[in-house]
Amino acid sequence: MRVFVAGGSGVLGRRLVPQLVARGHQVTATTTSGGKLGLLEKLGAEGVVMDGLDAASVGEAVAAARPDTVVNQMTALSQAHAGKPNLRNAARFFAGTNRLRSEGIDHLLAAAEATGVSHVVTQGHASMNGVRVGGWVKTEEDPLEVMEGTKAVAHLEDVVVKAGGAVLRYGGFYGPGANDDQIQLVRKRMFPLVGDGTGYMSWIHVDDAASATVLAVEQKATGVFNIVDDEPAPVREWLPYLAECAGAKPPRRIPAWLARLMAGEMAVGMMTEGRGFANAKAKRELGWELRYPSWRQGFKDELSGAGPA
Repeated sequence: MRVFVAGGSGVLGRRLVPQLVARGHQVTATTTSGGKLGLLEKLGAEGVVMDGLDAASVGEAVAAARPDTVVNQMTALSQAHAGKPNLRNAARFFAGTNRLRSEGIDHLLAAAEATGVSHVVTQGHASMNGVRVGGWVKTEEDPLEVMEGTKAVAHLEDVVVKAGGAVLRYGGFYGPGANDDQIQLVRKRMFPLVGDGTGYMSWIHVDDAASATVLAVEQKATGVFNIVDDEPAPVREWLPYLAECAGAKPPRRIPAWLARLMAGEMAVGMMTEGRGFANAKAKRELGWELRYPSWRQGFKDELSGAGPA
């Protein structure tokens, strides 16, 4: 198949493109920076510079590629686009990504329709953002928590599902280049355990996220899928383990009221009330098998140098 990957030079795009190429697909991948075209070519794709917020730029790129499927991996979460992670000012930090999840996906869908592309797969999100009522682990049938960016995510899911595409709600990424900033904070003991650390989170290794995406492309999947590992877990379990794997001292513990002053309500809510996600639907309907069914083995391999290159 001819596959168009918008955001091919991002954290997931860099793991997805080689998997698509290895399975015989012809890939066109986009970047916002001309300096990354060489990287995309090394990964096996034809690289194209595209501005996801410019309808003409998107339309020209998709029309030139003539793809069978469009895959959206566009975000603006890197420091170059969003600055340092800052949940105290979440609106500013997520502003670019929210625009890509609203205006950007609209441009991609319009370009796909104009070019006769019948299938779109898009990146969604499912880490700590399940609705904070009821059980600690949510399925695709459960709503997402209302928080910064929820409107943009809801729009993205709505328009892609209505267009007959697939929304892949990825868990928290780890693996090559995915959570280096987080690990640095853990090593400096600047990533504390808030309150009792009761909030749940779902993780996914970037290579497992990429393999699920390949299956969604090849099977022309439709609907919403949680792309997470088998073990959603509370912060009090995974954070000390991450510190141990990183060779760091145990995280400091601070009360919620202090964390609220330092990091804001959004961070406290995620770490004390967050809900994780179940992956049964993706495994059942896509035939997806994880290389890292648990973050326990994944963290250990990545931080010992035993993980994928």
